[in-house]
Amino acid sequence: MKVNFISLKRVVSFLAIVGLITVSTYTNVQAQAPPVENPQNGAVGMQGKISSPPPTQAASISVPTNGQTFTQIPITVRGICSGDLLVKLFKNNVFSGSAQCKNGSYSIIIDLFSGQNELVARVYDALDQAGPDSNTVTVTYNDAARGVGSRVTLTSNFAKRGANPGQELTWPIIMSGGSGPYAVSIDWGDGKTPDLMSQQFPGTFNIKHKYDTPGVYNIIVKATDANGGLAFLQLVGMANGALSQDNGSNNANGDAAASTTAPKMRILWEPAALLIPFILATFWLGKRYELHTLRKKIEKGDHPFK
Repeated sequence: MKVNFISLKRVVSFLAIVGLITVSTYTNVQAQAPPVENPQNGAVGMQGKISSPPPTQAASISVPTNGQTFTQIPITVRGICSGDLLVKLFKNNVFSGSAQCKNGSYSIIIDLFSGQNELVARVYDALDQAGPDSNTVTVTYNDAARGVGSRVTLTSNFAKRGANPGQELTWPIIMSGGSGPYAVSIDWGDGKTPDLMSQQFPGTFNIKHKYDTPGVYNIIVKATDANGGLAFLQLVGMANGALSQDNGSNNANGDAAASTTAPKMRILWEPAALLIPFILATFWLGKRYELHTLRKKIEKGDHPFK
């Protein structure tokens, strides 16, 4: 039985090319598949913190200056800071607002207690380790309603919280003093219309919001009691993810969830590169075997193409 080795070589080459196309197609399909969402059922998650020394450089309070007197609130506290640290402001040792240090400075809107207020700024790193205290600035608030009753105040156990874009961020706020009912407005810093809500009694209540795009946002919570007393609290909200050029704070209509899960075409050339030597070797072996067979036929006196 005689075998046409030229045809055999073509068949082997054809099978190699088919294999190349099959592997390339499979890898392209794998590349287009959406990423697996975590956590999955039955999965075990682990998290940890890498220890590092706390901040060593204190922030400073530049505005207001020591000894100033105010008759209206809120006031704005500004100062100098370093690094990508969180700045928390305290008045009479009560947490009164926070801001992310940006370009070496910070700005926080706060209210004041009636009478004397000692203001101190303190920096915190990502592990919530505190740095040194700033200079202490003492200011006075001459409250026109002083003596009517205790003023309404706002604070929180959290100066900074975050959630993924499209997921609900829940934040507990503590309100005390004043007289109910209370009107509360929350400006989430993303350009959307502030939320409005009513509270009948002082205590802890939750504010909730969904950010559309990743970014760092300044949240301003304002409360007004039945006597017209005002309270302000500035917080730092985080929408997790890579920041866009505009830091995500002005894009209220972006669909971040769709953009992060949409499949993307990606051509993988590695399998093709691995198969190229195999194809070349197939051609070389087929050619060599063909020449060897022709030489044998010539030595036997047969026609080489029979």
